[in-house]
Amino acid sequence: MKKIILRILGNSTFGSFVASLVSIILGLLLGLIVMYIFNPRGAWPGFITMLQGGFSDGARGIGQVLYYTTTLILVGLSVGFSFQTGLFNIGVIGQFTMGAYVAIIIGGKLELPASIHWIVALLGASIAGMLWALLPGILKAYAKVSEIITTIMMNYVALYWVNQLVFDTHYEKSTVMSAYVKKTALMPKIGFDQIFPGSSVNSGLLIAIAVAIIISVVLYKTTFGYSLRACGANREASRYAGINENRNIIMVMLIAGLIAGLAGGILYLSAITKNYKISELFINEPAYGIPVALLGISDPMGIILASVFIGYIIIGGSLMQGYGFPVETVNIITAVIIYFAAFSLIFKNMLGKLVLRESFKDATEKTSPRRIPFPWKR
Repeated sequence: MKKIILRILGNSTFGSFVASLVSIILGLLLGLIVMYIFNPRGAWPGFITMLQGGFSDGARGIGQVLYYTTTLILVGLSVGFSFQTGLFNIGVIGQFTMGAYVAIIIGGKLELPASIHWIVALLGASIAGMLWALLPGILKAYAKVSEIITTIMMNYVALYWVNQLVFDTHYEKSTVMSAYVKKTALMPKIGFDQIFPGSSVNSGLLIAIAVAIIISVVLYKTTFGYSLRACGANREASRYAGINENRNIIMVMLIAGLIAGLAGGILYLSAITKNYKISELFINEPAYGIPVALLGISDPMGIILASVFIGYIIIGGSLMQGYGFPVETVNIITAVIIYFAAFSLIFKNMLGKLVLRESFKDATEKTSPRRIPFPWKR
């Protein structure tokens, strides 16, 4: 029985699941305490409403959870994929923004058949995000410039550049935002509108899940993925083994940028009323990329589950306003959960050390010679 328990506890997937679960529970409890501090009377009913999430609004609410989950999966994958390979793609916001703008331009300006209009717009968005990640990748590979600094600065360049482009080429003066895309460029619903009437969920959800599966296969089932993870684990050893480190760095940034650009395209092609607003602030959705990646332990399947959870509490949090809580309350609770996610990794490491010590103790007891009592002389 002890062997079975140690085998379960020593499983990396199980350890990651326990780590994330602990962080979620502790984060929710601390979030409840914060809610009591600000509004004791509405704290408990508001908390229950948040936990009910999309279920409190029926089929439409569930559909909206899946709608938010679509974008969260992709931005989480963009960040998590780079984390797996030892890089920190903090520029997902800029890559997302560039992809969103190109999708709006193609979806709003070009006249294409409905069957391919949204596909061309998504391809353009993906390429835009990929190209926006190219410069940080080149600087990291050949000049050893920190990708954290370059990607953060590229975020601001993307923000102000797209603001100017929208103002010059695609601007509605009465609303200070871009014009809407054409109906032919909208993502197909493929029956989701019948299952979840009134929601915005569309075929982008299936695309996001497919991308997660592809990334998982690439990382864990291919030689290319192994070389990427080897570079992330130990660059010197991988270089000694003949792996082209510079090529891998650029490839990782290109793939991460492509996924982020795709996320921007899917979001802005999801509804006829979605458009880019000229602002000094970053777009909200890609800001969840790092939290989702951390909560999902950078594993593609874990990122899907983390995205569903974050999308779920976002919808639940929007319903808490009836109890006197602002929407930002959800951001506070999410931030607390992410902080605990960092501590949960420590818990996971402690659990691994405990399993290793117990396994070593059992192995030592089996292999050590038995003590034979010295016979007493008569």
